[in-house]
Amino acid sequence: MSTRLRGAALNYVKKQYFDLVVIGGGITGAGIALDAASRGLKTLLLEKQDFAAGTSSRSTKLIHGGLRYLKQLEIGLVREVGKERAILHKNVPHLVHPKQMLLPIRDQGTLSENSTSVALYIYDWLAGVKSEERRVMLDPEEMLEKEPLLREEGLHGGGMYYEYMTDDARLTIEVLKTACSHGAQPLNYAEVTDYLYDVHDKAIGVKVRDRLSGEEMPVYGKVMVNAAGPWVDRLREKDDSMTDRHLLLTKGVHLVFERDRFPINHLIYFDVQEDDRMLFAIPRGNCVYLGTTDTVYEAKIDRPGVDSDDIEYLLGAANFMFPELGLTKEDIISSWAGLRPLIHEEGKSPSEISRKDEIFDADSGVISIAGGKLTGFRKMAERVVDLAMVRLRKEYGMPIRLCCTDSIKLSGSETLKRKKVAKYIGSLFEAHESLGISQSQIEDLVYRYGLNAERVISIYKNIQPGNKGLAQTLLKSELLYCIDNELVATLSDFLIRRTGRLYFDRPLLAKQYPFLLDGIAAELGWDSAQKLSDLEEFEKEYQAVLRFSEVEQQV
Repeated sequence: MSTRLRGAALNYVKKQYFDLVVIGGGITGAGIALDAASRGLKTLLLEKQDFAAGTSSRSTKLIHGGLRYLKQLEIGLVREVGKERAILHKNVPHLVHPKQMLLPIRDQGTLSENSTSVALYIYDWLAGVKSEERRVMLDPEEMLEKEPLLREEGLHGGGMYYEYMTDDARLTIEVLKTACSHGAQPLNYAEVTDYLYDVHDKAIGVKVRDRLSGEEMPVYGKVMVNAAGPWVDRLREKDDSMTDRHLLLTKGVHLVFERDRFPINHLIYFDVQEDDRMLFAIPRGNCVYLGTTDTVYEAKIDRPGVDSDDIEYLLGAANFMFPELGLTKEDIISSWAGLRPLIHEEGKSPSEISRKDEIFDADSGVISIAGGKLTGFRKMAERVVDLAMVRLRKEYGMPIRLCCTDSIKLSGSETLKRKKVAKYIGSLFEAHESLGISQSQIEDLVYRYGLNAERVISIYKNIQPGNKGLAQTLLKSELLYCIDNELVATLSDFLIRRTGRLYFDRPLLAKQYPFLLDGIAAELGWDSAQKLSDLEEFEKEYQAVLRFSEVEQQV
């Protein structure tokens, strides 16, 4: 996954006949690539944008057990994602962290004290929660002691339980790097423009356009998998395999604030008075983010935006639950909007539609998967690859191999234990204290790259000393690592999907991104036109997180 070797990777792809071609480089496609490659299948993954550029960098960034699905009596889904949460915490502990979540109980809320206690008990039982992380019920005074900003009027107490935070885009990248270590070939900016068919109308490959060079080429494989998220139906249309089961896209918006302006201590999951939905307020570093909305979306898929209705809804809910805040639009430091590819269910509102995944097996042989949750990506991948392996045995005589991803440690966590992350951070700081890197900077690196933080530090050693400050030199070290190991091809790749800095460090970026642009241009040999083009693309993203329209532009 070195950007410097991307040309060689393209040449390799042209000459191969793959067992599995995966279309879509979000978490679902990444999980399928890892599952297939770990079973010995020659696997290619193609993504038309950057990895995780769609839904998989725009979620609420929680690996959660789905308490709301218990309310909808989706018992199987709660059990499955609860177990998957534990597997992910074991296999990638540098990215999946248990955190206390508070659930206030209020007048006219969706849950009473008794129903909340019972629901959380069942939730813990279904998810197999460890004893030290099981729910605790709190009275109003205890809730206000933990979160003094909560509205006191009408507060009956609350529940405290555990959910798991993650970085969705980083998780996608680590899954892809692990897939690559098992022999898969991931490619970003490789757009599938059409399918290739034999005389019996069976899909035997895809037409691919490299969006960086403009080159077009055919790629051949035995099984095609459409895991394109919100774009799944567009690829089903190309395959003439649409049915009455189709996607309903809904938009989820999150707003980011400085933590000093939204000073909460815990993750909080609270009711919205006007429509019985629930929102999250989640501290992350020096920020707190708030979300999410759930509205039907019919505008342009590639760039969902935040509109004034989204802001009014979220700010109104937050200011009701935390009346002392008085948040306004001017307090927002960034935002993001993502699309959920749900399976349409007639007569149901967006919040009522099941988050279960569904597989579509077309007459052409193309397998499509849609729906599902970030937390459940591994099981979704298992179901898809199981289906592909049955076909590969029937048509090509290939042996059936069982899924083993529940025991595969992801890149950056190969030898890292769940309870040893903090100890590892401390030991890494002690080993490199003489370099002038602070413990908080080491912590940031480990929570982003896991054990690969040491490789970033090695790069830092090689380019230090210099006339740049420590922070800038460390930032350049991250950039070089991501170019060499994570297929970073643009400034946006690095500042949005690999590090999340656009969302959570935007006030600092004005001084950083010109320096980083110079660095990536020098490393990848860009001419002035390429450099200007990339700058313009990043500045669109830089402005978009604070550009709020009155309404979404319709298709």
